[in-house]
Amino acid sequence: MEKKSALERIVIDTNAFAAAARSRNGASFRLLSLAPSRRFEIAVSAPLIIEYEDAAKRPRLNKTLSDSDIDAILDYICSVARKQKIYYLWRPILSDPKDDFVLELAAAANAKIIVTFNAKDFRGCERFGIEVLRPQDYLKRIENDS
Repeated sequence: MEKKSALERIVIDTNAFAAAARSRNGASFRLLSLAPSRRFEIAVSAPLIIEYEDAAKRPRLNKTLSDSDIDAILDYICSVARKQKIYYLWRPILSDPKDDFVLELAAAANAKIIVTFNAKDFRGCERFGIEVLRPQDYLKRIENDS
């Protein structure tokens, strides 16, 4: 039986994760650093963690972190996030089929928000009651709610 959480559940898209891995100065990094504060709950799936790893370890995207640094970040995320199985019950919904599994994760995890820099790629999420916000906009929201 799933333990009920009063925390707002979110899914962080790969582009926001990659931005956090590239720089400690942006909203994406701040968002990931707030995960243990219990102001929200991150939902992840095995395919999303694999995509995070692939994006973060691309040499053209990452010039500062070693593979072991990235592995440690992924371990951290897995330790603070809610793990969710997804079953790929419906596709395609979004204009970019690569984003469908992020929407499916959000729906399966009962997440209310997808955090991404590519909101246009997630048009249609509103049919599932899922809002799409940029990292800085989500940070403003949770900081205003405190």
